[in-house]
Amino acid sequence: MDEAVISLYEAHPISAEQILDELRARGMALDSLSPEDLFPLDQDHYGGADATDALGLHASLRADDAVLDLCSGLGGPARFVAWRFGCSVTGIDLTRARTDDARRLTDLVGLAGRVRFVHGDVTDLPFPDDSFDACLSQESLLHVGDKGRLFTECRRVLRPGGRIAFSDWAAQPNLGEDERARLEHAFSAPGIATAASYVEHLRRAGFEGIELDDLSEGWKPILLARLEMYRSLRERTVARFGEEHFLSWEQEYAFMVGLAQDGKLGGARFAATAPSGYRATTARSDSRNELIE
Repeated sequence: MDEAVISLYEAHPISAEQILDELRARGMALDSLSPEDLFPLDQDHYGGADATDALGLHASLRADDAVLDLCSGLGGPARFVAWRFGCSVTGIDLTRARTDDARRLTDLVGLAGRVRFVHGDVTDLPFPDDSFDACLSQESLLHVGDKGRLFTECRRVLRPGGRIAFSDWAAQPNLGEDERARLEHAFSAPGIATAASYVEHLRRAGFEGIELDDLSEGWKPILLARLEMYRSLRERTVARFGEEHFLSWEQEYAFMVGLAQDGKLGGARFAATAPSGYRATTARSDSRNELIE
């Protein structure tokens, strides 16, 4: 499944070059960009910069925090968090092209001193125990089938009292098996979980004070707008990947948006805390994703 995730994002409609082309079209000089110049374009998740801000507040971020951004993509949330809260941020992503693009954009806006990117696997984090004060992620953990190992690793690298906050797709009880299978194939998403199973995975990994916010209704208009945005990129997407790729992407994304409008697929935001008395151990968990529903 790792190769499928990499292929998905190597052929994603949004890229660093697409963002830079849009900035050029707006008459902006690329040698004098600020972080704020990127925010309308690089927050490649639902809700844009406002959603990243809300996630940072749920993680209780402070200026001296070290933050890990899981599945960091083009680095938009990592840059926003560093700019908004003053944190130092490490992003980790499985797709090397994404980490390369993230570094490029980060260098352009002068944040390389506070934001770095690592190519790696979130279920086998290449960091020592107790390395971070917070872990964040936005709409990306659906690509991770082994939630038990994921959250055990997050807890391992968090310092005592550290926070985890993330948003993701949430399967509703009426999501059919055929629909789930199609989503998994189209979006390399073996880890689409119910909100309840996410809560249980966090609990099993030892997190406390688990918070859950249902974002499903708020996401519905966002998803419709995003579908139209992808359609507006048709010419560029066809030039990069061909007509067949564009039509397939449009069809599958429209399918996913339809599931959300029908109440079969939603979204949720989670936050939780690593126990204050907890000391990490380097032992890895072999727990599997039996709670994914």
